[in-house]
Amino acid sequence: MTDRLRLRPLRESDRDHLMEIFSDPIAMKYYERTKSIQEAQDWIAWNHRNYHVYKVGLWAVVSAEDGHFLGQCGIVPQKVNDEILMEIGYSFIRDHWGKGFATEAARACLQHGFHTCEFPKMISLIDPNNKPSIAVAKRIGMERETQIMKWNRRIDIYSKSRIMEER
Repeated sequence: MTDRLRLRPLRESDRDHLMEIFSDPIAMKYYERTKSIQEAQDWIAWNHRNYHVYKVGLWAVVSAEDGHFLGQCGIVPQKVNDEILMEIGYSFIRDHWGKGFATEAARACLQHGFHTCEFPKMISLIDPNNKPSIAVAKRIGMERETQIMKWNRRIDIYSKSRIMEER
């Protein structure tokens, strides 16, 4: 929760809102492809499993003022080199880009991950060409750690440790 934003669990009724992101080739530029309605439903179900198993997941980001759906942001488990690490992920409806929502939501998720969940480290997996997502990661204090092969392509790992956060 921030002054402008509320984060809440994704609901089945968010499917059409997610499709505003998932069906937009510009918003999905750094993903393998756009997603279908069925894949959006599967996405919601995957997040519900993460809520149950890990107590985190991607959450709907809505306006604190009027409850309007803006995008999604949260913490998801990612397998990196045979280790499960917690990733801050974010994607927003293109009409809401450039307003600081991704940074604000990602910062809130970073705080939640460190202070509530007590994760020792948080990462973001970002396509090396995705300059806007890199900028968000840097604004919340993450630094590029390394590059790996994941999803059949090169992905940069940005990270921040809880120790660095507490300084």
